Formats: sequence, structure tokens, C-alpha cells
Amino acid sequence: MKWSDTLDIAIALEEAHPGVDNVNLRYTDLHRWVMALDGFDDDPAKSNEKILEAIQMAWIDERD
Repeated sequence: MKWSDTLDIAIALEEAHPGVDNVNLRYTDLHRWVMALDGFDDDPAKSNEKILEAIQMAWIDERD
């Protein structure tokens, strides 16, 4: 997975952190969790607030 794979990342995050409040989270935590996902292989420096926000929104949608 790469940073652009927001839906795949959201699905993996939901599987890895099903009980987390994904609405009120810190982007530093989100970044760390994405980096720790199995199958994630991208440059940590390529992430930014816009990408993390897109991942968060996809995760919220995935849970609903």
C-alpha cells in the first residue's frame, strides 16, 4: 500500500484498531498506525495533513 491507497488503508486500520475513536484522533497517531500496517510500503515523508485527512475520512466512512 502507498499513501494514495486511502480506502485500502482505511480498511486495514479498521481491522487493526476497531475500537479507536477515529473521529477525534491525532494525525501523529494516525501516521504511526499507517506506517505500522502490514503491506504498507511508502516513504513516511510523503504524507501530509491532506493525505492523513483523506485516510481519516475514508476510515470514518468505512466504519459507517
